[in-house]
Amino acid sequence: MTNYYPTTFPLAMNLDELAAKPERADAQENRARILAAAEALFAQHGVNNVNMVDIARKAGVGQGTLYRRFANKGELCLALLDTQMRDFQEHTLTQLSIMGTEHQSYLAQLMWFIEAWVHFQAHHSLLLCAVSQDQPLDHHPYSPPFLWQRMTIHGLLRRAAEQHEVADDIDVPFSADALLALLQPDVLRLQQEVNGHSSAQVVAGLQRLVSGLQILSSDKTLAQRKQRMSG
Repeated sequence: MTNYYPTTFPLAMNLDELAAKPERADAQENRARILAAAEALFAQHGVNNVNMVDIARKAGVGQGTLYRRFANKGELCLALLDTQMRDFQEHTLTQLSIMGTEHQSYLAQLMWFIEAWVHFQAHHSLLLCAVSQDQPLDHHPYSPPFLWQRMTIHGLLRRAAEQHEVADDIDVPFSADALLALLQPDVLRLQQEVNGHSSAQVVAGLQRLVSGLQILSSDKTLAQRKQRMSG
């Protein structure tokens, strides 16, 4: 079985590695035309109502040219989100560094990240959903933005465990992946658009789950905690 558990903390990804490689001038022009066409069509018709054929036609390129650049609509949506994702990642790195300097707990940092991600995806829900839907589940750990998101959550929770901020018997990889599943764009969209929860309500619910990691433990651990409290 492949172990996806990250060994670095957190955000050990070089963001420059995600940048597009240098291209010929004509290839750059085609890419720009494709992205501009997709952005215009998405704004006019909605992400879900536009297909790759529509985009190729609007951009004035052949379908072969389009698919050589973007294997599916999800990849195209990810390219449209490139600047916003980079800005969000840099903001996250800065904020976690500040919180670390202030000696705030790793659970507090995790709760901050959850809130920041929920609000980010609320602004880019349809594009992120398209990215998620066009990439098989077993590919998520390897592809941005999911690899970066996963490394952040795993890293923060692992550090929280090392600092005894969570119960000793917490399964960190399982708990981190369970939390990550609740943060996927389609799940967050379900909570907001189908269940009618606001972003603030979603954040509060997820943060309560994280807080529960401090007390969800075996009877033995609970008894030990109660004994320490009574003493």
